[in-house]
Amino acid sequence: MKTSVSDLAVLGGSPSFTDPLVVGRPSRVDRRSFLRRVERILDSGRHSNGGPFVEELETRLAEIAGVRHCVAMCNATTAMQVLARARGIRGEVVMPSMTFVATAHAMRWVGLAPVFCDVDPLTGQIDPRRARAAITPRTGAIVGVHLWGRPCPAPELEDLAAEHGLDLYLDAAHAIGCALDGRPVGSFGDAEVFSLHATKVVGGFEGGALVTDDEETAERVRSLRAFGEGTRNEYGGTNAKMSEVSAAMALTSLEALPDTVSHNRRNHALYVELLERSPGISVERFDPAQRPNHQYVIVRVDPAETGMDRDTLHRVLLAENVITRPYFSPACHQTEPYTCRPTPFPLPRTERLAATVLALPTGTGTSTTDVETVCDIVRLAASHGDRVVRALQAGPAQETRHDDLEHGSGSDLFSARQ
Repeated sequence: MKTSVSDLAVLGGSPSFTDPLVVGRPSRVDRRSFLRRVERILDSGRHSNGGPFVEELETRLAEIAGVRHCVAMCNATTAMQVLARARGIRGEVVMPSMTFVATAHAMRWVGLAPVFCDVDPLTGQIDPRRARAAITPRTGAIVGVHLWGRPCPAPELEDLAAEHGLDLYLDAAHAIGCALDGRPVGSFGDAEVFSLHATKVVGGFEGGALVTDDEETAERVRSLRAFGEGTRNEYGGTNAKMSEVSAAMALTSLEALPDTVSHNRRNHALYVELLERSPGISVERFDPAQRPNHQYVIVRVDPAETGMDRDTLHRVLLAENVITRPYFSPACHQTEPYTCRPTPFPLPRTERLAATVLALPTGTGTSTTDVETVCDIVRLAASHGDRVVRALQAGPAQETRHDDLEHGSGSDLFSARQ
């Protein structure tokens, strides 16, 4: 346990972790169960093209989402693109900037123009009022994002889309298994897309899945993901199919989902318990009624209280071999190629949020002891933020002056923060 500022690795102490503790480490699964599925794939000789494991996965995910149709694909980004093609969307797409840039890229890649709107400052979710203001005659669809596993205000977005005759898609990459007002994520809008990337709570190495209650949309998506077979359209089609081995991994991961969520919930509760009294550090809370999967532990860093910003805390933890992630910073509108096109409206809430959030490690590979160690580091750094910042600004020669750091000798350079 680190007890003084000089213990911090960024200032010359020893790292707390020998092996990196990483945000997004794949969840643990029953390897024997997965390998049995792989043996069946090898025995069957069917590795792709809608094999039995892909079909089983689609059935399971449709049940979880509470819809009739699921189309598994190679990844969630491609699924969003195929969806837009299948629905024939053109023009602009209103979406939050507070999301992974893939949400915007997916739309831009198929010729649509992302139009970013601001978010609710408390939840980070798209603000329906700001979305309404961004709608123009050129708007073809609205894209909501279930950020960090917290459902966005999908019912309000459904009303807004219906009022303007627009499509509504939901990026549900973070939110498999979650719900809103008793309605499962996956059942909102015209369609929703899950991510089955290795870092997600249900992983298939790589993979994605589109879920919808609309039969025509599902059939067109199925055709377009396989070169457009059986459908005449101006785009032809693409190769977006999921392999059998990815489906096998996703099914195995899905079996482990209850245990994974339970483990994540315990980790999240411990982070809350250990950091709730740390000034300037707040852990994002989730409503139990929304069935959160706790895939992410998000903290907000208030520089006014800690004396250091989010990036400094990220640097402190990195030196300890704790690999955190600023999800999502910079926001989409602050990255290329979107910076070259000014947003129609200012996004102050998004920018403030993006500058303060940090994802801390969780998942089945993160133990209670790991969480306790990370929290010790965060508390120590946050309670002496100004001293840490000044030491880092002083340069490498000052970072090893352990006596000065511990005892505050010399000048007020390392004055304690009360």
